[in-house]
Amino acid sequence: MREVAEHPKTSAEEVSELRRAGAPKHCGWCGRRLEQSGNVGRRRRYCGQSCRQRAYERRTALQRSGLPEDAVVLSDTEIATLQDRLFQLRCAAEDVVTAADDGASVAELRSLAGEIAQAAKDLEQLR
Repeated sequence: MREVAEHPKTSAEEVSELRRAGAPKHCGWCGRRLEQSGNVGRRRRYCGQSCRQRAYERRTALQRSGLPEDAVVLSDTEIATLQDRLFQLRCAAEDVVTAADDGASVAELRSLAGEIAQAAKDLEQLR
């Protein structure tokens, strides 16, 4: 606690900048984690040329269609898949609640929490 008191307080802007610098970066198209590169040049937005091309195609299609730029367009299949994955995440969370109510061991709760983490990780990649 003494260390915190000795350092001057940082502004909210500095804190948010520090968080952004340490936060993992993700591909603007597929959501995969991007490798941390050096501090030279622009930061990568896409994991590869194919994701960059798909993002370009989406931007040009949105411009032609008149949809807002922040619109998300998903096919029926993509929506169904997303709903299935959200359902899996909810079920995994409900399993943890049920196990905790039933007095499950720490190891079992840890295992169930791992399943939630994996389901959430899978859900991060929307495409």
